[in-house]
Amino acid sequence: MPETPVFPRAACAAPHHLAAEAGRAILAEGGNAVEAMLAMAATIAVVYPHMNGLGGDGFWLIRGPNGVVRAIEACGPAGSLATIKRYRDKGYETIPERGPDAALTVAGAVGGWAIAHGIARDLGGRLPLDLILSDAVRHAREGVAVSASEARYVPKELDTLHDQPGFKETFLVDGEPPKAGVKRALPALAATLEQLGHAGLDDFYRGDVGREVAADLERAGSPVTRADIARYRAVSRAPLSLKLSGGTVYNCPPPSQGLAALMILGLYERLGAIRPETAAHYHGLIEATKRAFRVRDAVVTDFDRLRHDPATFLAPERLAAEAAAIRMDRASPYPVRPVSDGDTVWMGAIDGNGVAVSYIQSVYWEFGSGLVLPRTGLTWQNRGIAFSLDPKAVNPLEPGRRPFHTLNPALAVLADGRIMSYGSMGGDGQPQFQAQVFTRYATYGMGVAEAVDAPRLLFGRTWGADSMTVKVEDRFDSACIAALSRMGHEVEELGGSYIDSLGHAGLLVRHPGNGRIEATHDPRSDGGAAGV
Repeated sequence: MPETPVFPRAACAAPHHLAAEAGRAILAEGGNAVEAMLAMAATIAVVYPHMNGLGGDGFWLIRGPNGVVRAIEACGPAGSLATIKRYRDKGYETIPERGPDAALTVAGAVGGWAIAHGIARDLGGRLPLDLILSDAVRHAREGVAVSASEARYVPKELDTLHDQPGFKETFLVDGEPPKAGVKRALPALAATLEQLGHAGLDDFYRGDVGREVAADLERAGSPVTRADIARYRAVSRAPLSLKLSGGTVYNCPPPSQGLAALMILGLYERLGAIRPETAAHYHGLIEATKRAFRVRDAVVTDFDRLRHDPATFLAPERLAAEAAAIRMDRASPYPVRPVSDGDTVWMGAIDGNGVAVSYIQSVYWEFGSGLVLPRTGLTWQNRGIAFSLDPKAVNPLEPGRRPFHTLNPALAVLADGRIMSYGSMGGDGQPQFQAQVFTRYATYGMGVAEAVDAPRLLFGRTWGADSMTVKVEDRFDSACIAALSRMGHEVEELGGSYIDSLGHAGLLVRHPGNGRIEATHDPRSDGGAAGV
């Protein structure tokens, strides 16, 4: 059984050890959890570039010492030239996955950093921004070893990715993906981070960095303009929340799929007493996922264009009706729909004052659009491929519209006062992995590290696999797999013990009274926990 690291005052967890160390260093300097997360967000962009970067988006949940939880939506909208007509005139039936035409939304992540930095200062943070970003600058300038995670990934649309402007020069060695351990520096990105540390984060949109970004995007042929970048600002929002018997869980509102994550937990709780790690446990989560995803796919869109109040789907009577439709002896059918996977990083931090942060940052697919901007070193996201070229769709392409987002960080405050910061990468898998980690720890009493380490399953599509199967790691009990099959689930054994496509998850728990923090990050990743 894996042991959980325990820290007396403050802790953080990340999928790369250098990001966790950057957060620990800020905590050791007296910084708060939000400042630590800013250092981690910048560092992870350097050391894990296949999964995230400054050219992508981010979503935050921050719980203050007064118990108030705030969400930050750092999701960039489609550029002003990104119209359905533009793509149809180019002969596209769908938005392309790679290249300048895939780089059609503003990058929102740094705008989220700006709001978070303001919250950090409101909470008493006084560390200078250049210090907070210093580890990221150093790693980008001096170089770091290519991670095992990056080396073992086989990106989707590989040839198309490698052909994108700036990609080969930045990320390939002699035209091939580098092996783990090869040292790589990112000097243009180092200069960008250093400029932001001195000029401020607003410079990314309305200063020298913003001008350079816009010029490179225009030269490449992206539909994102200088005016789009200059007008962008991230937004603070009230989170979605759901009261369970054991506490309250929080997640982000649309365009995030946080609604689905909360619905899964609400539906599962209403299925009655279920023994942990049994076929009934997993069947209940799978069936709850199906019903939550049906709602998500019909409802979740740009926050300003919502046709339904997402909170109404979390009402007790609505959840009870949905749960009543779940059969505990039989798998229900589920319609095949477009794939919605992606590569992402989740990170968490909690400090000695009880400030808790859950944060997720992404460029969507591995290396996003593949477009690397030469002057700033930014890899631009392809989150805009979530839009549809059908004007009648739930999420049609439209200038200024935010895309549907799989990103959804989670927080929970349990009835006994424990504070949980948790989450995972993994596209459609994110809310499913969250539910598995949460129920194992909060419902069934597993240890923190054990809940994250335990074998996982995924209902639906994942990297390189179009099948709508229940995918399981090979540590699952064979009797459980057989029972799921008898219920009508098509179970696909992935043939590995710790599979990347089943998420890189993390969990931190602060205990009331002594304030000690248990923290862990996934053995499937290259990270861990650190603290003071």
